[in-house]
Amino acid sequence: MVMGRRLTCLLLIAVMALSGVRGVRGRTLYGVHGLSDNYYRYSCPNAESVIQTAVSTELDKNLKLAAGLIRMQFHDCFVEGCDGSVLLDGSNTEKHAPVNTKLAGYEVIDAAKAAVEAVCPGTVSCADIIAYAARDSTVKLNGARWEVQGGRKDGFHSSAPQAEADLPPPEFGASELIDSFARRGLSTTQMVILSGSHTVGVADCSKIVGRLYNFNNNQMTDPSMDPAYAEQLKKDCPQNSWNTTIEVFMDTITPGSFDSNYYQVLKQKQGLFTSDQTLSNDARTSGTVDSLMENGRFQKEFGEAMRAMAAVGVKCGSQGEIRKYCRSVNY
Repeated sequence: MVMGRRLTCLLLIAVMALSGVRGVRGRTLYGVHGLSDNYYRYSCPNAESVIQTAVSTELDKNLKLAAGLIRMQFHDCFVEGCDGSVLLDGSNTEKHAPVNTKLAGYEVIDAAKAAVEAVCPGTVSCADIIAYAARDSTVKLNGARWEVQGGRKDGFHSSAPQAEADLPPPEFGASELIDSFARRGLSTTQMVILSGSHTVGVADCSKIVGRLYNFNNNQMTDPSMDPAYAEQLKKDCPQNSWNTTIEVFMDTITPGSFDSNYYQVLKQKQGLFTSDQTLSNDARTSGTVDSLMENGRFQKEFGEAMRAMAAVGVKCGSQGEIRKYCRSVNY
């Protein structure tokens, strides 16, 4: 019977994420049997405001962490589901996978957890804090606010090899991206929308030298790149440097503002990763890129897409716990 309840919980969440059940005021609700808006209204009424204050305080010290916190939710949800597994310490946990070596913002989650534990001990999960922090970081960068559903439990397991296997690399083309997102119940349109988070943040040279100097192992630059942009990147990232300390902006127009200019960058053939530029080049995704260049639409659609992603692989009941400290499971 316990196993049946566990499967039912996961199936309900998956079905809701796929079907997009319409909720109050026309908003789409995902996983309504496991997640809900204002989830802590009785158990911890001030949870969201306490977390928002803690996140804002930390970002005032280092605003660069905001992009990392948005990225963190993606990296959490795509491996083991949205269960806070990316936060766990250990020699072979997700945070130590090569794909996660530059992931930033753990200290912000720690601060938010400490703040909410002080007022409501043992109540708010670390997985939920990741979701709230991603939303609050977007707002801090002038993006639009959306309602975040709560109710996730924290997972018990975290694996670096699993992170390497599950997270799409920057070399992915459209077909690979579409398949990766579809396996998590997310549509092609949602994939393009969520990629818009690259409107903020940076990447280091090691992620792009292959595209600059040996695209498809043919000793040339990716021909889909704007030539002037490619030459500028080569100045920043010399051949064979594989430098992880030199960083370049993902968005060349407004790198510090959460807006739709990412899609304008793609139209100018200045997408930093192959996985960025392919969205504008591929017929299956280019129309969505065009439509999202309108900032108001992007802001609205991004919040809805984040709600959908935040319902992926959610754990409930005995499948998870409420960690006391986000970096370790309870003992």
